[in-house]
Amino acid sequence: MDALWITLTLLTAGFIGWPVTAMVFRLARTIDDRADAGAGPADLANDPAADVTVDLSDPAATNATAGTAVLAAGSAAASVSSVRILRGGAIIGVLERLAVCMAILAGEPVAIAYVVAIKGLGRFAELKETPVAAERFIIGTLTSLLWAAGVAALAKVFFLG
Repeated sequence: MDALWITLTLLTAGFIGWPVTAMVFRLARTIDDRADAGAGPADLANDPAADVTVDLSDPAATNATAGTAVLAAGSAAASVSSVRILRGGAIIGVLERLAVCMAILAGEPVAIAYVVAIKGLGRFAELKETPVAAERFIIGTLTSLLWAAGVAALAKVFFLG
Protein backbone atom coordinates (compact mmCIF):
# COMPACT_ATOMS: atom_id res chain seq x y z
CA MET A 1 0.00 0.00 0.00
CA ASP A 2 2.92 2.33 0.72
CA ALA A 3 4.16 1.91 -2.86
CA LEU A 4 0.81 3.20 -4.13
CA TRP A 5 0.94 6.27 -1.87
CA ILE A 6 4.54 6.97 -2.82
CA THR A 7 3.67 6.73 -6.53
CA LEU A 8 0.64 9.01 -6.12
CA THR A 9 2.73 11.47 -4.10
CA LEU A 10 5.45 11.59 -6.76
CA LEU A 11 2.92 12.06 -9.56
CA THR A 12 1.13 14.81 -7.63
CA ALA A 13 4.35 16.60 -6.72
CA GLY A 14 5.93 16.27 -10.15
CA PHE A 15 3.11 16.83 -12.58
CA ILE A 16 0.42 18.80 -10.75
CA GLY A 17 3.13 21.20 -9.63
CA TRP A 18 3.42 22.54 -13.20
CA PRO A 19 -0.05 24.19 -13.26
CA VAL A 20 0.56 25.50 -9.75
CA THR A 21 3.82 27.12 -10.87
CA ALA A 22 2.13 28.53 -13.98
CA MET A 23 -0.58 30.02 -11.77
CA VAL A 24 2.04 31.71 -9.56
CA PHE A 25 3.74 33.11 -12.68
CA ARG A 26 0.39 34.53 -13.83
CA LEU A 27 -0.21 36.03 -10.39
CA ALA A 28 3.25 37.64 -10.43
CA ARG A 29 2.56 38.98 -13.92
CA THR A 30 -0.77 40.46 -12.78
CA ILE A 31 0.91 42.18 -9.85
CA ASP A 32 3.64 43.55 -12.15
CA ASP A 33 1.05 44.74 -14.67
CA ARG A 34 -0.83 46.63 -11.98
CA ALA A 35 2.38 48.26 -10.80
CA ASP A 36 3.28 49.18 -14.38
CA ALA A 37 -0.17 50.60 -15.18
CA GLY A 38 1.11 54.14 -14.61
CA ALA A 39 4.14 53.71 -16.86
CA GLY A 40 3.98 54.61 -20.52
CA PRO A 41 4.51 52.09 -23.37
CA ALA A 42 8.12 53.22 -23.86
CA ASP A 43 8.87 52.57 -20.19
CA LEU A 44 7.45 49.04 -20.38
CA ALA A 45 9.40 48.20 -23.52
CA ASN A 46 12.69 49.22 -21.88
CA ASP A 47 12.00 47.68 -18.46
CA PRO A 48 14.58 44.90 -17.86
CA ALA A 49 12.38 43.40 -15.15
CA ALA A 50 9.33 43.04 -17.40
CA ASP A 51 8.00 39.49 -17.36
CA VAL A 52 8.55 38.28 -20.90
CA THR A 53 9.72 34.93 -22.14
CA VAL A 54 12.20 36.40 -24.60
CA ASP A 55 15.40 38.36 -24.19
CA LEU A 56 15.13 41.47 -26.34
CA SER A 57 18.29 43.12 -25.05
CA ASP A 58 20.93 40.94 -26.76
CA PRO A 59 21.34 41.96 -30.43
CA ALA A 60 23.90 39.23 -31.14
CA ALA A 61 21.54 36.56 -29.89
CA THR A 62 18.53 38.01 -31.67
CA ASN A 63 20.34 37.90 -35.01
CA ALA A 64 21.03 34.20 -34.49
CA THR A 65 17.36 33.21 -34.41
CA ALA A 66 14.79 33.01 -37.11
CA GLY A 67 11.85 33.46 -34.70
CA THR A 68 9.87 36.64 -34.41
CA ALA A 69 7.92 37.87 -31.40
CA VAL A 70 5.23 40.46 -31.55
CA LEU A 71 5.03 42.70 -28.51
CA ALA A 72 2.01 44.87 -27.88
CA ALA A 73 2.52 47.82 -25.58
CA GLY A 74 -0.69 49.77 -25.29
CA SER A 75 -2.00 50.28 -28.83
CA ALA A 76 1.41 50.01 -30.54
CA ALA A 77 2.76 46.70 -31.77
CA ALA A 78 6.33 46.07 -32.79
CA SER A 79 7.90 43.07 -34.45
CA VAL A 80 11.35 42.09 -33.20
CA SER A 81 13.59 39.04 -33.37
CA SER A 82 13.89 37.22 -30.07
CA VAL A 83 15.57 34.43 -28.15
CA ARG A 84 13.68 32.38 -25.60
CA ILE A 85 15.08 32.44 -22.09
CA LEU A 86 15.10 29.58 -19.57
CA ARG A 87 14.52 26.93 -22.24
CA GLY A 88 13.58 23.53 -20.88
CA GLY A 89 12.25 25.02 -17.66
CA ALA A 90 9.07 22.92 -17.58
CA ILE A 91 10.97 19.63 -17.82
CA ILE A 92 13.60 20.77 -15.35
CA GLY A 93 10.80 21.81 -12.98
CA VAL A 94 9.17 18.36 -13.11
CA LEU A 95 12.52 16.68 -12.41
CA GLU A 96 13.22 19.17 -9.61
CA ARG A 97 9.86 18.48 -7.93
CA LEU A 98 10.33 14.72 -8.25
CA ALA A 99 13.82 14.92 -6.72
CA VAL A 100 12.66 17.12 -3.83
CA CYS A 101 9.70 14.86 -3.14
CA MET A 102 11.88 11.73 -3.20
CA ALA A 103 14.41 13.38 -0.90
CA ILE A 104 11.75 14.17 1.69
CA LEU A 105 10.07 10.77 1.42
CA ALA A 106 13.48 9.10 1.83
CA GLY A 107 14.23 11.20 4.91
CA GLU A 108 17.15 12.98 3.23
CA PRO A 109 16.19 16.68 3.10
CA VAL A 110 19.85 17.63 2.61
CA ALA A 111 19.51 16.32 -0.96
CA ILE A 112 17.29 19.34 -1.68
CA ALA A 113 20.40 21.53 -1.39
CA TYR A 114 22.07 19.45 -4.11
CA VAL A 115 19.06 19.89 -6.40
CA VAL A 116 19.07 23.66 -5.94
CA ALA A 117 22.84 23.86 -6.37
CA ILE A 118 22.85 21.82 -9.58
CA LYS A 119 19.97 23.83 -10.98
CA GLY A 120 21.61 27.14 -10.09
CA LEU A 121 24.98 26.16 -11.55
CA GLY A 122 23.35 24.96 -14.74
CA ARG A 123 21.57 28.28 -15.22
CA PHE A 124 24.26 30.61 -13.83
CA ALA A 125 25.42 32.18 -17.11
CA GLU A 126 21.87 32.86 -18.28
CA LEU A 127 20.80 34.23 -14.90
CA LYS A 128 23.81 36.53 -14.73
CA GLU A 129 23.07 38.12 -18.11
CA THR A 130 19.29 38.41 -18.01
CA PRO A 131 17.37 40.00 -15.10
CA VAL A 132 14.10 38.56 -16.43
CA ALA A 133 15.54 35.06 -16.32
CA ALA A 134 16.78 35.52 -12.76
CA GLU A 135 13.38 36.66 -11.55
CA ARG A 136 11.54 33.81 -13.28
CA PHE A 137 14.13 31.34 -11.99
CA ILE A 138 13.60 32.44 -8.38
CA ILE A 139 9.81 32.44 -8.62
CA GLY A 140 9.70 29.07 -10.36
CA THR A 141 12.23 27.40 -8.10
CA LEU A 142 10.61 28.57 -4.87
CA THR A 143 7.15 27.59 -6.09
CA SER A 144 8.37 24.15 -7.16
CA LEU A 145 10.27 23.55 -3.93
CA LEU A 146 7.35 24.60 -1.74
CA TRP A 147 4.85 22.54 -3.73
CA ALA A 148 6.98 19.38 -3.72
CA ALA A 149 7.94 19.72 -0.06
CA GLY A 150 4.32 20.34 0.93
CA VAL A 151 2.98 17.36 -1.01
CA ALA A 152 5.71 15.07 0.33
CA ALA A 153 5.24 16.25 3.92
CA LEU A 154 1.47 15.78 3.78
CA ALA A 155 1.83 12.31 2.28
CA LYS A 156 4.42 11.34 4.86
CA VAL A 157 2.28 12.55 7.78
CA PHE A 158 -1.12 11.27 6.63
CA PHE A 159 -0.44 8.21 4.49
CA LEU A 160 3.06 6.90 5.15
CA GLY A 161 3.16 7.44 8.93
